[in-house]
Amino acid sequence: MSHTTAGTEPTQPPPGDDTAFFGQPRGLMTLSGLEVWERFSFLGMQAILVLFFADKVSNGGMGMDPGTAASVSAAYGTLVYLVSVAGGWLADRILGSYRAVLYGGILIACGHYSMAVPTDTMTWVGLGLISAGTGLLKPNVASMVGKLYGTEDDRRDAGFALYYMGINIGAFAGPLVTGWLGDHASWHWGFSAAAFGMTLGLIQYVAGRRHLAGRKHAAEYALAPGPMRRAVLTIVAGAVVVALVATALALAGWLTMDRFVDVLTVVSVIAPVAYFVVMFRSPRVTPEERGRLRPYVVLFLASVVFNFILFQAYSTMILLASTNARTEIFGFHFPASWYASALGAFEVALAPVVAAVWARMGPRQPHASNKIAIGVILGGLSFLLMVLPTSGHADDTYKMAAWWIVGSYLLLGLGDILVETSGMSATTKLAPKAFASQTMALWFLSLALANGIQSQIVKLYGEVSNPAYFGVNGAIAVAAGVAVIAAAPWLKRTMHPVH
Repeated sequence: MSHTTAGTEPTQPPPGDDTAFFGQPRGLMTLSGLEVWERFSFLGMQAILVLFFADKVSNGGMGMDPGTAASVSAAYGTLVYLVSVAGGWLADRILGSYRAVLYGGILIACGHYSMAVPTDTMTWVGLGLISAGTGLLKPNVASMVGKLYGTEDDRRDAGFALYYMGINIGAFAGPLVTGWLGDHASWHWGFSAAAFGMTLGLIQYVAGRRHLAGRKHAAEYALAPGPMRRAVLTIVAGAVVVALVATALALAGWLTMDRFVDVLTVVSVIAPVAYFVVMFRSPRVTPEERGRLRPYVVLFLASVVFNFILFQAYSTMILLASTNARTEIFGFHFPASWYASALGAFEVALAPVVAAVWARMGPRQPHASNKIAIGVILGGLSFLLMVLPTSGHADDTYKMAAWWIVGSYLLLGLGDILVETSGMSATTKLAPKAFASQTMALWFLSLALANGIQSQIVKLYGEVSNPAYFGVNGAIAVAAGVAVIAAAPWLKRTMHPVH
């Protein structure tokens, strides 16, 4: 039962909150509201980032060739999700989930305000701040959603679907605002809009904090005072050393952009492997929990394959739209970056439908692994669809109808709902108790690995034909989805209590 003592606030939400938000806990509204504005800022900025990198310097861009622009954009995504490991650990051991999310949001807002300043230096500073802030916020806000439900609560998947709908309201609105400002004013005005959105998200998060389950003044598995002080000093000193070494290597001409991208790719491969090893060998993980981690590896790899396709909605697909797709519908002209809003629009429209279907089916709904597999297949089909309009042209001056890209995003959006909602929900149930927030961070490491792989593969964009590029990548994703379906019997046996 929630109660308040002098000088403190309740750590559990009021009793009447349990079904106050469309049959879900009211805390889901607070966390979904935060994600609306975080995704508004993050994806609004990302929708124009690759175009900003590729635009001419005379137009306010950075003058990169398309393949490099896509690679650097993917490398930024890699860094964002790599930092999520540190964010999960800090929440578990030092800050607690509530403060980790709050401080992360503040860093994200500061990063977007930095990018609003029209200099190259402030652009890179801003991207660094956003990376650090997102690493604190993303794994922990999803973990807080999981704490709203009991392990056997059948509303969990439906709740995550509604949470993901909130995310995609921001994903829909962000590119519309930033894209229009980038096209009609300047790229940095677009970045300013992202900063404003994140500020609004922080305000509503703090205002609704009393409805969050499990909010505490200390971390759930807090370090003792002595080790905590040493950990904080080590983190600060390490960050300073890394920054100084990177600056020195860059000034010496060794740390080029290409090498930085390559380093991030290597780290994105090593980090999840090392993290799985640590969890499998940890004495704090019980044999039963260790058994549930094995099928989680399969879900992790499926997430990598799907998100490799998904993240290109904001890189190669946007580049393709800017050069080879019509930017008008029924006589209305729009910025190429607005195509990214189609993805969010479909997810906003489809997420409540998916949530209603799962809620209606209850225990008869498909197993989580099959939901994820179908999502991966849909992601592959979204790329295979692009083979048709990009084939049979004598040169690259053709313009495809807008509906081709919109159709691709429809398949990708439905796949994203299936993969991410089921994946995040399963993660909160399969996580060893001692690694709760950190296992959520491990799910986001699958996004880091997807971006790390993407940062290398997208270098081929423009070097090989578009039909070959989209066809091969799409076919690999479809094959991966079919493989997960083939493994379904084993996954069902080993993933209890996930059903």
